[in-house]
Amino acid sequence: MTAWRIRDIHTDDLDGVLHLYEQQRSHGVEPVYALAEVLTSAREDVAVVATTQDGQVIGACVGRVAHNQAWIVFHAVVSERRSQGVGNQMLRAVEKRLAALGPNVLSALVPAEEIPTKAFENAGYTEKKQLRYFERRVPVQRAEATHLAELGGRILPRDLWDAVGGMRREKEMLEKRLVMPLAQPELAEQYGVAPPRAVVLFGPPGTGKTTFAKAIASRLEWAFVEVFPSRLAADPKGLAGALRATFQEIDKLEHAVVLIDEVEEIASHRRGDPPSPLQGVTNELLKIIPAFRDRPDRLLVCATNFIRSLDTAFLRHGRFDYVIPIGLPDAEARAAIWERFVPAASAGQVDVAALVEASEGFTPADIEFAARRASQAALEAAVERGSEPGADAPGGPTTGHYLEAISSTRATVSAEVVTEFLEDIETIARL
Repeated sequence: MTAWRIRDIHTDDLDGVLHLYEQQRSHGVEPVYALAEVLTSAREDVAVVATTQDGQVIGACVGRVAHNQAWIVFHAVVSERRSQGVGNQMLRAVEKRLAALGPNVLSALVPAEEIPTKAFENAGYTEKKQLRYFERRVPVQRAEATHLAELGGRILPRDLWDAVGGMRREKEMLEKRLVMPLAQPELAEQYGVAPPRAVVLFGPPGTGKTTFAKAIASRLEWAFVEVFPSRLAADPKGLAGALRATFQEIDKLEHAVVLIDEVEEIASHRRGDPPSPLQGVTNELLKIIPAFRDRPDRLLVCATNFIRSLDTAFLRHGRFDYVIPIGLPDAEARAAIWERFVPAASAGQVDVAALVEASEGFTPADIEFAARRASQAALEAAVERGSEPGADAPGGPTTGHYLEAISSTRATVSAEVVTEFLEDIETIARL
């Protein structure tokens, strides 16, 4: 089918909204809001449409804010597109636009089978049959969102967890050890499980440690804040002072996943007489972690490519609940990553199994580089041939383009690093 995209509504799209409204009614579904109200909100409030490449409206979503509550006034997708994720993407787009207006709750009234209770009729309400009420709490309220922005943090899209292709073993480990007890603290307490407060992710460069940290925040719908030691070093207070001040600000957030990437920069082995300049920073971090652990609804993730370089006191029990290895993607994960980068024009024509086999030992970053390299080579070849979009000749990169790109891409992780990583799993990992 023709591709589609989501964009803000234009005046010319109102006829398309009208068509969707009437289509619902023709199928026996009476919209909650009157047509005049829907069209007024479409013009004056927040609205997006889904359109095909030729501009045909195939879906519409309209929302508005009243006081601290936002309502979905209208939401419809043509029947043949309902299984393609159009409705879901429109709701996300409207939520993003409504968030700037500061609502506390997003609500929707949609046709359903339940009937309201008689209490409403007795109070003078007009019964609207077959309605259901949906409510979604906004993860970060307006005041907290401002503070989060000042920290350089953000709320990540809710689908990042599902977007991590393959890596089933790692995902199951993180789901069971981290996400489940943090998302259901009452259930965890019932079974005597203390939700984790701090973990270390270690593994070769480019294996997705940062991606997993973001995916955990996405899965929990918590604020995500990344702390960059290299940036804090330029602070007038000095690195140790800036680190302490940053965590004092993070403490004001209600829920947060905090990532310190390349933590070896500030937590390496303390040695030497006199002490090295970084020893004071390491000492400060060692003091910060216990204070951080005292607060619920937060998780510190420290990621490192060089687990052996970390100070032994840094990794001891009581500071970190788990020390989790994140390795190279397995065949299933590589297949999922390749499929994400193969464009629609080449889908079904590329031998993904051949790419998976040829890219053994690649990190996700290596695969992305090779995929983009193949796409660029295919584009340049098409331009040289004089091909145009929509031409009869098949477009997009081929298996040959990908295999050539793989052969000319140097793997980030050497065999020696892989061997060391496997040794570290045996001697350092704590699961």
